[in-house]
Amino acid sequence: MKKLEKYERLLIHIYEGKDHIMKLVQDTDGNIRMRSIYPQGARVTVVFTDGTEEEFTGKRLNELRTEANAAYRLANGLDAKGFDRNKGKPVARNKVIEFVPVRPGMSKK
Repeated sequence: MKKLEKYERLLIHIYEGKDHIMKLVQDTDGNIRMRSIYPQGARVTVVFTDGTEEEFTGKRLNELRTEANAAYRLANGLDAKGFDRNKGKPVARNKVIEFVPVRPGMSKK
């Protein structure tokens, strides 16, 4: 239990048997941590801070991550590939959003 308390802001993967259902726990800021893209058919359960759970598909979580990346790039003046082209020479920012905001009801479009 102490590890969970210490790393409450980190992504928690729990594999349940052969179904490979993954559980992600929302942090106190309303985000889940996505370090990679999930397979489209994957079933992922998100546990929200209020204790409710909702099942997302890998495809939907990938869409939410893409939207978060686009919002980050727009706010920081980067182009669609993450480059800052206003400084004379293109410089890759290599900033990919890991924390994706989620809330109940987002599993459906």
